[in-house]
Amino acid sequence: MTTVISPFEYVTVLIAIILGMGITKIVSGLASLVQNSEKVNVYWPHLILIVLVFILHIQEWWTTYDLINFKWRLPVFLFKILYPVNLYVLARLLFPTSFRTKFINLKEFYFNNFRRIYLLLIISAVLSLIDNTLIAGLAFRDQTFQFLVLSLFCFVAIRNSKNEIIHKVAALILITASTIVLIITWNVFII
Repeated sequence: MTTVISPFEYVTVLIAIILGMGITKIVSGLASLVQNSEKVNVYWPHLILIVLVFILHIQEWWTTYDLINFKWRLPVFLFKILYPVNLYVLARLLFPTSFRTKFINLKEFYFNNFRRIYLLLIISAVLSLIDNTLIAGLAFRDQTFQFLVLSLFCFVAIRNSKNEIIHKVAALILITASTIVLIITWNVFII
């Protein structure tokens, strides 16, 4: 007896694999930070971005279930997979490639990489806006929060400032806004 899988199961397995790779990168990166804690100087705005990107991975995996009755076409799938791929690259950029050095200064690492990180966050936000509009059917006017987050990402990336206050305020805004959204949309994220 053969088991036939649904188009949803077939398509989402690749999305889940890519998201799983990103989550693995984040968890293993955090484990490396803990394992090498005696030689790591932590920078809390950087840690907030790590938490945010982890939440984005989980949220994407969770909301993919909403597409269970979606009629899949290859161009739509190719578009849908861009977001998980972008998240994976973002997860990869959040951690140093090696923990073999004498000392790891995550503040220095963050400031050497923040523009690339924020560029990928901008791409994620734009992909999310397009997805919400074309696939979920939301109007642009219903995506005020997404536009505000996109504006914050653009401000930090374009400003290209290494002023710590800007980065600390941006990190606090992001984690506060994410927490508020999760609380407000508590009943939206139900399977």
